[in-house]
Amino acid sequence: MPFKNILFMISHDTGRYLGCYGKPVQTPAIDKLAEQGIRFDRYFCPAPQCSPSRGSILTGLYPQNHGMIGLSHLGFSMRETITTLPMCLGKAGYETALIGFSHETIGEPESRITSSTYKLGYEKVVPVPGDRAPDVAERVADFLKERAGGNGNRPFFASVGFFETHRDFYEYEPAADPEDRITPPPYLPNTPNVRKDLALLHGSVKTLDKAVGRILEALEAAGLAENTLVIYTTDHGIAFPRAKGTLMDAGLETALIMRHPGYLESGLVVDDLLCNVDLMPTLLEYAGVPIPEGLDGESFWGKIANKAEAPVRDHFFAELTWHDWYHPMRGVRTERYKYIRNFEDGPSVYLPLDIHRSLSGQDVREEYYKPNVPEELYDLENDPLERHNLADDENYREVLEELRAKVEDWMKRTNDRLLGGKVPGTAAPEWQEQFDNGTAYGAKRP
Repeated sequence: MPFKNILFMISHDTGRYLGCYGKPVQTPAIDKLAEQGIRFDRYFCPAPQCSPSRGSILTGLYPQNHGMIGLSHLGFSMRETITTLPMCLGKAGYETALIGFSHETIGEPESRITSSTYKLGYEKVVPVPGDRAPDVAERVADFLKERAGGNGNRPFFASVGFFETHRDFYEYEPAADPEDRITPPPYLPNTPNVRKDLALLHGSVKTLDKAVGRILEALEAAGLAENTLVIYTTDHGIAFPRAKGTLMDAGLETALIMRHPGYLESGLVVDDLLCNVDLMPTLLEYAGVPIPEGLDGESFWGKIANKAEAPVRDHFFAELTWHDWYHPMRGVRTERYKYIRNFEDGPSVYLPLDIHRSLSGQDVREEYYKPNVPEELYDLENDPLERHNLADDENYREVLEELRAKVEDWMKRTNDRLLGGKVPGTAAPEWQEQFDNGTAYGAKRP
């Protein structure tokens, strides 16, 4: 094999809402990719929001450790001293390219920009106005055509970012599915508004899938499929209530599919507990590039390439500080349990602004906009939907104390900014209208 190319595709707010994960939406291209490669069924992110989670993918670090604990366009950024995945690969001789959407900055606090592009470690940046999947796919096809048959003298790492499946969904109405055929996920109410909202999401998912198919066809046509590790993933759960913006599994769940003919077994399903901080060291091990010391993530390349039996991890930490509003939480997920600590008064279920204003959000505000509690504990084996908080259940006291101590120790080791009190930040100004019209949680105004 002349090169170990890496084609990395990441979508926005998609969770595992794909056909190959059992969801009722048609995604033939991504399904085929899973059939030809490996599908990871318990791969999660450490933060249910865009910039912090994407920063963890790029650095192998939890948000507290890479520094981006809020959104880039609202002033948060990774620390300037952080080493990123494209930096490591570029130093090892890779051609690194960013095509389409990115939502990470480095060394630019208070910048309010969406991406640091070249400063993230990319030597080639291909901006795509709007970052819509069909347009991004064509730019990727051009990139691959230029390297057809292995032309060029270096392997490439191409990070491909799509706007889809971020809200709003109305532009995808022509591709939407019939509302009367929609069955909502079990954590959502089965109402006309929710079904309509999901029908529109289906249009966005199908648009994304066609773009992935176009890219995979271009990779094959360029004669690069055999020499390229293809990855598809996303940043966090879908932009629906009780998912994005929460530390519930629906907010932290992410898709991960990897394909490499001759290297990885086809049709394999991995059920090990993994976190997206593990992806950077995994890709560096695949590429034969030294892994930086001090990462939070652990490589799982040996698990999938060499059938290693030992699990990579038995827990991961999760966090939310600032999104478009201040809603600080810390937590840990183990094989069986989920512990969440809430650090400020707020709604029992936080709804980011785009979800609050959505059709689905309108139907759950009354239920979710009740005061939260200091601690939450869920037995995921007996309560996979995380409906029954066991924090006050004496039968679970030992579990509660163990996981509470684990989170407190982690916060101390990472010098968590919450230990010093409220973390300053900026709320999205659009929240003011929601306070003015009386639909936002609480009486405080931004």
